[in-house]
Amino acid sequence: MLHISSRNYSSWSMRGFLLCRMAGIGFTVHTVDPEDPGARAELLLQSSSILLPCLSDEGAELWDTLAIAEYLNERYPEKQMLPAERLARARCRAISGEMHAGFAALRSTLPLNLRAHVPGFTIWSAARADIERILKLWRDALGEWGGPWLFGTAPSVADAMFAPVVCRFRTYDVALDPVCEAYAQTILAWAPVQEWIEAARREPEPAIAELDLDAEF
Repeated sequence: MLHISSRNYSSWSMRGFLLCRMAGIGFTVHTVDPEDPGARAELLLQSSSILLPCLSDEGAELWDTLAIAEYLNERYPEKQMLPAERLARARCRAISGEMHAGFAALRSTLPLNLRAHVPGFTIWSAARADIERILKLWRDALGEWGGPWLFGTAPSVADAMFAPVVCRFRTYDVALDPVCEAYAQTILAWAPVQEWIEAARREPEPAIAELDLDAEF
């Protein structure tokens, strides 16, 4: 079972779902009540330890997205969630880890909201620096491993980690160069991403006023 907070607002829950889909496992999604203190803190970026998503499997309780990725990769190595080639695998882990630990300005000023579209959104310098770094990571990987995914012809853990960023860029009309735009289109055409977005559009809106995009970030 995969426990999540919100399909519309939770980038971490989206990553956990994509990883489970990549592993090809049968699983049930359980959405935690948004009024639960842990879920609320995660959605408002107020938690020092993200406890959702959480994968429950054969006695394992895994609440860290990278731990979920490594666990699924070990259980289902034939799915090649990490690239087979050594250097590509190392780079995949490195940029996935950077996404996992960094880009605080992007997270706080461009929060995930799959139902929204905010043209003309003002992006401040700290978030702009995060965006430029992310685009460089994409261009470097796509250039070295040929695309259309970051590490070649099949999605990897890194693509699952950056998929919510693509969605953020669409919500806030972030302009992309042709190489990064082609990658964004690959992500948005990915069947598990489409599945997640469609479910997010049907999800009831949580009664959390602070999630309103009219608030100032």
